[in-house]
Amino acid sequence: MTIADVTSAIEKFAPLALQEDYDNCGLQVGNRDENCTGAILCVDVTPAIVDEAASRGCNLIVSHHPLIFKGLKRLTGASQVEQTVMKAIKAGIAIYSCHTAIDNAANGVSWEMARRLNVVGIETLEPQLGKLLKLSVMVPNAYCEAVKTAIFNAGAGTIGDYDCCSFSVQGEGSFRALSGANPFVGQVGEVHNELETRIDVIMPRWLKNRVERALIKAHPYEEPAYEFIAIENESKNLGSGVVGKLSTPLKLSQLISQVKEVFDAPIVRCNTTDVDQEISTVAMCGGSGAFLIGKAIAKGAQVYITSDVKYHDFVDYKNDIIIIDIGHFESEQCTKSIFYREIQEKFPTFALYYSDIEKNPINYL
Repeated sequence: MTIADVTSAIEKFAPLALQEDYDNCGLQVGNRDENCTGAILCVDVTPAIVDEAASRGCNLIVSHHPLIFKGLKRLTGASQVEQTVMKAIKAGIAIYSCHTAIDNAANGVSWEMARRLNVVGIETLEPQLGKLLKLSVMVPNAYCEAVKTAIFNAGAGTIGDYDCCSFSVQGEGSFRALSGANPFVGQVGEVHNELETRIDVIMPRWLKNRVERALIKAHPYEEPAYEFIAIENESKNLGSGVVGKLSTPLKLSQLISQVKEVFDAPIVRCNTTDVDQEISTVAMCGGSGAFLIGKAIAKGAQVYITSDVKYHDFVDYKNDIIIIDIGHFESEQCTKSIFYREIQEKFPTFALYYSDIEKNPINYL
């Protein structure tokens, strides 16, 4: 099993195409074709975690935050990032980071947070746009099912919790094979009319090449007629933050206690002292989620749980929504369990470890 095999299991869940434009997800250090001896899971990569991986015989570290976020112009060991890269290269340890790809994935970080708080009816706060294509392909009637099966197997035709989704309409196609052609039906030099079915399917943009290859392989024509069209539909399960209902309404004091326990947060910051009010609708976003406060309000959330909220956000939204800031590390450490689940599901006997030494870099004194 190679490093690429392991990272592919993560990318099936959180494709790199989901990352934000500013981000740097993916393989940061190492050779994807190397055999993988085991993996350490963490939020942040440090020199100490590289040492931990080496001591456990693991040559892969999977982290949430990218080790290399801004460009490196030199490797001299002047910074912790440079020290970590140099140590990893010397030890032959690869580093893979997921960050906003897993933030934006269906069932990603915010979804995991919500489930841990027993939130139901979960919806994405800010669905992504521009991640979908519509494929239309004309197929002779007798080959319609074969082509549909091929493109479904390649990942097309999935909408939310449904797969094999398509729309078909019958018509008549015409063409004339020119000199040098080898037509499946009809004769060279003659106009031919054929009863055909147009198949329409929706698909993720990042699967275009795979679906196109499957289509061409399954289609009987030498030159299939098809088109990919960009569509602006929201990807309902992809994007930032979530909102939903607590399975059982709680007083704010009870919710805060639960949040502290679930996310191992010794303290939280909040913009109200009225802890006796009943809460039923909550929104949340892992990491720095203040940019979604307005979305949470628009969705009717009474409470918004996130981190890195500025002073003026607490002030400005005091009368609109209760903000609970649980801390950045606290909100994102659940990424390790997502990595573990997705890798172990595909490779049940693979050597996979949570970092034993990683601790929240912020201390509460």
